[in-house]
Amino acid sequence: MSRLSGRSDGTDADFAATPLTAPAYPQLRLNSAALENNIRVMAAWCRERGVDLAPHVKTTMSAPIIERQLAAGAVGVTVATVDQVASALRWGHQRVLVANEIVDRSGLTRIRAWLEEDPAREIRCFVDSAAGVKVAAEIFDGAAADLEVLIDVGTPGGRTGIRSLSEGLRLAGLVRATPGLRLVGVAGYEGVVPNSRAEDNVTAVDRHCRLVRDIYLEAAEFFETATPIYSMGGSAFPDRVVEFLPDRGQVPGTRIVLRSGCYVTHDHGTYAAVSPVPGLIPALSVRAMVLSTPEDGMAVVGAGKRDLPYDAGLPSVLSVRTAEGALKPGATAAVRNPGQHFEFLHAQDLHVLLRTGLGADLGGGLFAAGESRLVLPQRD
Repeated sequence: MSRLSGRSDGTDADFAATPLTAPAYPQLRLNSAALENNIRVMAAWCRERGVDLAPHVKTTMSAPIIERQLAAGAVGVTVATVDQVASALRWGHQRVLVANEIVDRSGLTRIRAWLEEDPAREIRCFVDSAAGVKVAAEIFDGAAADLEVLIDVGTPGGRTGIRSLSEGLRLAGLVRATPGLRLVGVAGYEGVVPNSRAEDNVTAVDRHCRLVRDIYLEAAEFFETATPIYSMGGSAFPDRVVEFLPDRGQVPGTRIVLRSGCYVTHDHGTYAAVSPVPGLIPALSVRAMVLSTPEDGMAVVGAGKRDLPYDAGLPSVLSVRTAEGALKPGATAAVRNPGQHFEFLHAQDLHVLLRTGLGADLGGGLFAAGESRLVLPQRD
């Protein structure tokens, strides 16, 4: 990341810079004030509802950001892959939840080695099949530490996870009967529906939350821990999740752990439209130079797919300025689809094409774009 900026509203004020000291374009900018705000806001939101947060850190994979999340009260970190576990351990984190199945022998062997290396470590993962249980049991046969697992509950047409109460109970019984594995909870993910507040989407989310809760309560007899975990993940519908939590009195020792992660940088698109958490501020933007205006109504910007990656919704144009940093209030632009054209007309490897207002003079200016679930390169 080229720079940290400090405006608390998610925008940038320092467009003008000394030529010899200014970073090169394009620039991915992280707004530090917005980041700190989001960490503080989400921590308070969870605290007020009596739930823990182990944020999914795949969005940033940034050690300094994760440290800030933990300092604000996060109880651990959530990751998606075994390599991400390795990064978390290298950064000194002992509580790591892999919100995924681990079914390859190499990955399971690495998890076993890490657990045996330090008994204080807590590395857990999901299971959703007898085949997954079998391969994990083979790797953990004779291990000094059991592999702690959570039953993964999915949705029809969705991602991983069992689909029914009966499946969940069968799998829970199998894990309980399998040496080397220990059942410590149940997990779901409510974000597989489109990220909108349409009535049918919210109904589907609620249905999933009820199913996860029902499986958790019914599977409690198979838990092999005094502090079982009920875990849900996602940044779009945490308000629906907390409406369907198990009563801690029904399963003594229950720990409720949310895995929301995208809140930390928020966005200008998907989550800005659906997040129920008030006060979150978009923290990421990309700044680039307008290189050419070869046709009326078109501007070519010096940033492309590598600079504006995303996985839900298109980037949005935040502002257009002169090279000196002055706003061009009459300038308009929209992003179109990469591969066809954005309404940001087109994203090529190294360029983005903008559809501009006819007659708009963008030549030689600066362009700022906000992201909808920006996908960041992962770095240690």
